[in-house]
Amino acid sequence: MSQVWAVAVAAGLASAGLAAQDDALTAKARGIHERVMTLDTHNDISPANFTSVCNYTMDLGNQVNLPKMIKGGLDASFFIVYVGQDSREDAFTPAGYDRAYRAAIEKFDAIHRLTEQIAPDKIGLALTAADARRIYASDRKVAFIGVENGYPIGEDLGRIKEFYDRGARYMSLAHNGHSQLSDSNTGEVEGWKWNGLSPLGKQAIGEINRVGIMIDVSHPSKASMMQTLQLTNAPIIASHSAMRALADVSRNLDDEQLLALKKNGGVVQVVAFASYVKTDSKERRAALDALRKEFNLPRGTPLGGGGGRGRGRAGQPGSDMGIMAPQNPCAAGRGDGGLPPGAAPAAQGGARGAGGGGGRGRGAALATLSDEQRAALQRTLDEINAKFPPPARATVKDFVDHIDYAVQKIGIDHVGISSDFDGGGGVDGWNGADETFNVTLELVRRGYTEKQIARIWSGNLLRVMDQVQAVTKKAR
Repeated sequence: MSQVWAVAVAAGLASAGLAAQDDALTAKARGIHERVMTLDTHNDISPANFTSVCNYTMDLGNQVNLPKMIKGGLDASFFIVYVGQDSREDAFTPAGYDRAYRAAIEKFDAIHRLTEQIAPDKIGLALTAADARRIYASDRKVAFIGVENGYPIGEDLGRIKEFYDRGARYMSLAHNGHSQLSDSNTGEVEGWKWNGLSPLGKQAIGEINRVGIMIDVSHPSKASMMQTLQLTNAPIIASHSAMRALADVSRNLDDEQLLALKKNGGVVQVVAFASYVKTDSKERRAALDALRKEFNLPRGTPLGGGGGRGRGRAGQPGSDMGIMAPQNPCAAGRGDGGLPPGAAPAAQGGARGAGGGGGRGRGAALATLSDEQRAALQRTLDEINAKFPPPARATVKDFVDHIDYAVQKIGIDHVGISSDFDGGGGVDGWNGADETFNVTLELVRRGYTEKQIARIWSGNLLRVMDQVQAVTKKAR
């Protein structure tokens, strides 16, 4: 009996010791989190959330707003001027470009409204790294503007300077679906249009360098990125991508891309997007591909699963993954507001069941099946799910595995952090700005120092911003 008691006491003391160590580590992480500037380089918006009635001074039930930024200690955010790639017949005509341009300007105006009219005492717009540090020192949140998809500039490269003047500090040349400027990563499934950059896209690289905007390569194809690196005279960024070696999806960067980014002096902002952090096993992907072939469905047709199961974009089936339902009548995610009015999105994959797809994009192929075929498809899909179940949703630990991989592959000076919140992003433990501390805590658990964490959270990105603008000044 005395031996049992001694073992129990020893176990209790050990448990108490571990708890004390954990408390001390959490306290250390809390201090670091309060002292470094935390910057998330990709948060989507809806103009509906930037009005006098519904705005970011309220917790709208979305993933990023001022109350959640304050609660979680997220200091700075790139709010995104996103316009989806129109696929209608007139998409690449003056009328199509004008629709996209107007959709972009609506988002520029919304961000300015937040920082200039709705809450200038709580958040300020930064145009330089120095602006960001000044606003941060004033105990306000920092807003930046990024442009996701160059489609809205149409064929007028002068709009690049206009977007810079409106506050844009990074821009990608494509999203999901090829633009007039560049192939998209989605070409791995759908085929290529330009085999990289278009002739106009190559000219755009020079103009983006000239005005002082960071070039973002997260959505364009690998060939587009590699050609961009041959043309640019400034560092580039991948504003929200993960590691393809850990999750084999076309939106992630492979080792060749990472090493090229390092040579360029740029930075990859590792994204906490569940389905880019964890993917289906090779066996599951093979089984799903065989099922598509059996039913004559195009490669990439959404059949369910989707790996890490991101939250998705409200109202846009299969945008980056899934659907996010607003939790508040005021709240709106990216939604179809990211598309020009009346536009159909370019074909994209999604984490939906066999009957999903919404009749748009690759999912439209499912609508051509008979009821009997759909039933047979679902039976086989159920068998696949039982034999090769989709993995559990990605966690903060899984996410930081990607950060670790990037740091080990290309060095800590080329790694940053992003979420893609309100655009499908999130992992368990960091599913909104209010949970931002958990990322710092996991970095501390893995032995990163305060200086290293400061570089990952914001220092590396701000360094690239300074360098890009220095290149512009030197050229002048």
